[in-house]
Amino acid sequence: MPVDQHSDPFEDRVAAELRAAGGGFEPDLAALTTAGLARGRRLRLRRRAAVVGGAASLALVGVGGALLLPGGGAGPHQASVAAGPSATPTVTPTLPAVSDQELIDTLKEQLGYGKFSEERGSGTADKAGPYAALVWDDGDGAAAVAVSLNRVQPGGEEARQLAQCPDKLYVPYDDCKSTRLDNGSVLKIVQGYEYPDKRVPTKWWYADLVSAEGQHVSVSEWNAAAEKDAPVTRDEPPLDNAELQKLATAPAWLKAIDAIPGPPPQEPEPTQSAPVTDVAKKLVDLLPDGVQVVSRSGDEGEYGYVVVDDGKGKSLVEINVQPNSGDLLGESMFDGAEEVGDGTMLVTHEDAGDKDVAGAVRWTVDTVRINGLRVVISAYNQGGPHDAPGREKPALTIDQLKTIALSSAWGPSREESLTGQKNSDQG
Repeated sequence: MPVDQHSDPFEDRVAAELRAAGGGFEPDLAALTTAGLARGRRLRLRRRAAVVGGAASLALVGVGGALLLPGGGAGPHQASVAAGPSATPTVTPTLPAVSDQELIDTLKEQLGYGKFSEERGSGTADKAGPYAALVWDDGDGAAAVAVSLNRVQPGGEEARQLAQCPDKLYVPYDDCKSTRLDNGSVLKIVQGYEYPDKRVPTKWWYADLVSAEGQHVSVSEWNAAAEKDAPVTRDEPPLDNAELQKLATAPAWLKAIDAIPGPPPQEPEPTQSAPVTDVAKKLVDLLPDGVQVVSRSGDEGEYGYVVVDDGKGKSLVEINVQPNSGDLLGESMFDGAEEVGDGTMLVTHEDAGDKDVAGAVRWTVDTVRINGLRVVISAYNQGGPHDAPGREKPALTIDQLKTIALSSAWGPSREESLTGQKNSDQG
């Protein structure tokens, strides 16, 4: 799946767009298969508001924006924002709207000194969502600085993800800390890079504040006058961690969030079937003999990965297990699929991955069972999506990937489901 920070042409919308298009075009089947893994990764990312405009365009797009990618690692600096099952949303009273200029002025007041240019923003009543962005020169070089505001479900999945540090397999960074503040808010500060592969020296440091009421403040800064396509003007962004915390926790932002019209976001309705859990653990258990697990993701969610080594170099293996995906069998991405028993349909793809890394090889097996359970698994000849290949081929063969994808560990077969239902009826 594309894990570029700011764009992915597929993600969850793929199936819906294909239906809307009415079969009027021929999609890239490999890319659509990749979207299966994309969904798993993207479910563990957050979106920020798109901020576009001006000569120094700041696109605060976030599915990768603040890139909370597969989180396996709960490090010592991470804090949980789970509020438990009793956390239920309440309608926030709507305060007078805050204009784009007021938000820009607030940002300038918080920064306090220096020269400002390229000012732009959006107010709390605007469809784009509230944000303020500008270029700030504190005397040591121009730097892009932006603040975006929104609300999240208290105790919900997005709030939890916002508190977690990114997984370094996908998002290299120099430092990340997540801390619970005295007022119950959680603040995460990351010192990272605009591009995961560090192909340019642009640094991106950001802070995410999530209050106990679901107010979310996102602050970003770069060591250049624009997020992308601008020369680096200084060694580091202007605000250190303490200054980022001061800016992110300014009371004016919380008041502006309370002025966003409409009720707080609701948790999505539960899916028809419960998602598979312990995905990475099950993947480890299904690995063939002769490979050693070097690292792995956590077990929560429907996406997981392991990095294995068979003595010939590291190889990344990703898997995504999605219930209720039977409608995909009607899509062109499964044209020519092979039926492998019990109504399960299977397709395979071999490509060069999606990160334009020279010499990269990716092998993918994509399956959908008759009960709608989709299992898609890929193996790479790289230890990470941005790494240079360290071996000629992935550590797992296509046949080994098929064995894992078709395992009953992900759910019962059709016969087992029918037998279980029959026994239940007889009982």
